[in-house]
Amino acid sequence: MGNEFYKLSASEKTFKIINYVLIIALCLSIILPFLNIIALAFNPGKDAEKGGIFFWPRTWSLDNFNHAFQTASIGTAFSVSLFRTFVGTIASVFLTAMAAYALKSKTLPGGKFFMMMIFFTMLFGGGIIPYYMLLKSLHLTDNIWVYVIPSLYSAWNLIIFRTFFQQLHPSLEESARIDGYNDFMIFMRIIMPLSRPVIAVISLFSAVSHWNDWFTGAFFIRKESLRPLSTLLQEMLMSAEAMRDTLNQSAGVKYEMLQKIQVTSNSLKMATIVIVVTPIILIYPFVQKYFAKGVMIGSMKE
Repeated sequence: MGNEFYKLSASEKTFKIINYVLIIALCLSIILPFLNIIALAFNPGKDAEKGGIFFWPRTWSLDNFNHAFQTASIGTAFSVSLFRTFVGTIASVFLTAMAAYALKSKTLPGGKFFMMMIFFTMLFGGGIIPYYMLLKSLHLTDNIWVYVIPSLYSAWNLIIFRTFFQQLHPSLEESARIDGYNDFMIFMRIIMPLSRPVIAVISLFSAVSHWNDWFTGAFFIRKESLRPLSTLLQEMLMSAEAMRDTLNQSAGVKYEMLQKIQVTSNSLKMATIVIVVTPIILIYPFVQKYFAKGVMIGSMKE
């Protein structure tokens, strides 16, 4: 804590110590379970059932991952996930930022009404059945664009963008208009370059949402070739659970078959978590410095 710690009063020292203890406990509560997941993912499932595996595999093995990647459609599912994450994130961030830039103007006719209606959508929804009927009427079911178009705009992300834009000094736009810039030029050449922190934060949130979303592929897609990685792995996990239950209920071949199975439903679950989480973990370090700035949006006013 440095020499400054010793200059603090007793109450300030106590406050800092309690803060550090709570932060360390919070970090351990997140890191230790994830280390346990990694250890179980790289350990044979049959061996893991004996217990005693915490943060390091007893026997290193890739059986769980080999089983997850055995299906021929895993490559197609991975490409679908990449497409929806890449295209969906870029389109959503750009269009949401453009809408927020328009709505941040105090001179926009009906601006308060539009913001009220946007906020209303955060509180109330039409339900899953009307939503499905709407997608079907728009011919988006069994269509890869069902992953992108319905999620182009997010009310929460729009409010974050709008709050950030309102903190930018008005003189930036005024000087640009004197130089002959129109609204779109100001947005692209001035506002967007200055908005890298909030863009990085919203992009991360949007990408994680697209990558982890299995619901859309499970309920609005019937074609196997259009299912994303999260949906495919979810189905594999459910199949493994069903197979395990079937074998447990079998009387004749139960013992022999269970002894041959090295991948269990629990070990497959752990491998699934690692597969889904790894791409996001690899991306996060590149946006971390912007993320730290972006989470402060709205905390200070001029």
